[in-house]
Amino acid sequence: MSKSSASFAKSVYELFSSMRFAISLLTVLAIASIIGTVLKQNEPYQNYIIQFGQYWFTLFERLGLYDVYHTAWFVIILVFLVLSTSTCIYRNLPSMLREMRSYREEASENSLSHFQHNAEFVTHGTPLEALKSYLTAQNYRYKERTLETRDGTMLAAKIGSTNRLGYIFTHSAIVIICLGGLIDSNIPLKLEQTFGLKKIETRDIPQSQVPAASRLSPGNLSFRGNVTIPEGSSADVVFLNIGDGYMVQDLPFAVALRKFHIEHYSTGQPKSFASDIAILDKKTGKELLTHTIKVNHPLIYDGIAIYQASFGDGGTKLKLNGWNLFSPSVTPTPINGVVHDSTKLTSGKVQYTLEFTDFRPFNIENTGSEGAAPQRDARSLFGGNAAADHKNLHNVGPSFQYKVRDAQGQAREYSNYMLPIMNDKRWYMLSGVRSSPADAFRYIRFPLDPDQTLTGFMRLRGVMFDPALRAEIARRFTLGALPDGESTPEIRAKLTDSTEKVLSLFAQGGYQALSDFIEKQVPKAERDRAAQTYLKILELSTYEAYQMAQQQAGLPPPAADEPTGWFIRDSLNSMSDLFFYGAPVYLQLAQYDQVNASGVQLTRSPGKNIVYGGSFLLVLGVFAMFYIRERRLWLLVKPGRVLFAMSSNRKTLDFENEFERHKQRIAEIVKE
Repeated sequence: MSKSSASFAKSVYELFSSMRFAISLLTVLAIASIIGTVLKQNEPYQNYIIQFGQYWFTLFERLGLYDVYHTAWFVIILVFLVLSTSTCIYRNLPSMLREMRSYREEASENSLSHFQHNAEFVTHGTPLEALKSYLTAQNYRYKERTLETRDGTMLAAKIGSTNRLGYIFTHSAIVIICLGGLIDSNIPLKLEQTFGLKKIETRDIPQSQVPAASRLSPGNLSFRGNVTIPEGSSADVVFLNIGDGYMVQDLPFAVALRKFHIEHYSTGQPKSFASDIAILDKKTGKELLTHTIKVNHPLIYDGIAIYQASFGDGGTKLKLNGWNLFSPSVTPTPINGVVHDSTKLTSGKVQYTLEFTDFRPFNIENTGSEGAAPQRDARSLFGGNAAADHKNLHNVGPSFQYKVRDAQGQAREYSNYMLPIMNDKRWYMLSGVRSSPADAFRYIRFPLDPDQTLTGFMRLRGVMFDPALRAEIARRFTLGALPDGESTPEIRAKLTDSTEKVLSLFAQGGYQALSDFIEKQVPKAERDRAAQTYLKILELSTYEAYQMAQQQAGLPPPAADEPTGWFIRDSLNSMSDLFFYGAPVYLQLAQYDQVNASGVQLTRSPGKNIVYGGSFLLVLGVFAMFYIRERRLWLLVKPGRVLFAMSSNRKTLDFENEFERHKQRIAEIVKE
């Protein structure tokens, strides 16, 4: 080997055996572990984008913070730490073992006399045997050596030599813990990904269609994946969130969900949940084991831990009434849906896709007061003044969520409540809408008629949006506002035309269309008065439309009272909001057949027990280093005198007291 190569090898050796290097690596690992604990790992990338925004998401993604324990830099640090610590052990273990076995009986009289803790005694007898007995009584192990000059005996004693095991145990524990981490870091999979043998699947396709390059065999060394199992169904794979996609991990058995149990507090919030599961033979379907798993009480089978992780909907069947929001029709269309499934919807010449995403039998909301609208409505795009200053939680009943996707693939998400909700002593059906999962739901409120149904509002909406009826509505309004004989035909005709214009503008774009018309056609100085006039015409003509709607249904005319006035104003608000609703229909939940599903996490972590063993060894090592003190004692016995010396690896007050105690007792022995 050349001189330069030898120098390089020596530098590498010194680097690996450097305590500062090991501490630096441990510090980085500690910081990474804190990040991995605080930041939820292996979530879909979309969740992180919503949480952090695109800039920070990109930065954290490049640093590998979404899967800290499997990143290349984390694994490399583990490898370097194993090498560094192993080098330290290799370098120091032989000398430590020799030191543990050594009694240092070769110490000279001169060196003992220079010890900080020493004393010399004059004796007239031969106290050697008495001193041996004393050392034995004090639990000291000793070794006797006759001096070469034959004029005395050296007693070299020690206690607490196992202190050095602390160094050995702690360093070995670091190596063992890191090895356990390396085993669970699934290095073989990382290598397969590096060489293109395994690829992350990003398409939303059934697991049976996932190609072999994105599937992992049942013999995979380590994995942590999740799967949702509906009641009465089974699963023999789990899904591993990796990067911006996933991989499918095949299991050596199948897990079937027999029954899902959930308990709630009086508010309806979940109290506890558990799953009755069965382990099935993958080939024959034979039941091998039944067990109930609960949160923090997993089942360990065939080296795989099965955890109760979450719960959700397993495909609840929904029966819905679809109200066409921009058609004169007042009869709802029955629609059937299944959560996690989709169906087609046609409105005019446009086809939409309804994607049912979730169902919740309980919704605990801050309603402000008994029966009030949910707090989330307080920030509604559509107005409303829900009392959000109180903190009263109430169960407002079932709800379901769905997406309406157009032909271009653009979708809006909706959350509709099944039961009506009271706000300001009036009842509404609530429907939330948002354009992105990062947004909060904004709610539109459909008022209920005196019979507590949507039919009254939908009949009124049908009349207001029917172009063929606007002239009759305007005529009736004019007749009521300007009876015959109290105005000229020209004035009545002008008011009728104005009313038709107001109704037409409102039917084309709600309040926004009226506002745009006023800003464009009316001078600025007259806009406020014109707006008040148009709104009064709209409200009073809507009352006439309400009478027509009741008449068409064969019902008595509505009363001209305050509740009817509020119903008309609420109806106008809702009809105006329809133009921002983004969907051609409102889906009202009529019935449901709930199907529960259990979210199960399955993990194979062979390195976990290795880490536990290393952690136990680390505790022993720390205990040995800090709580076991090595003390060494020398007694040089010569005719007429005894030289006593003592040392310790840590100078403490206890050691000072012990030295004084031994000194006093030895003095008594040599005088006897």
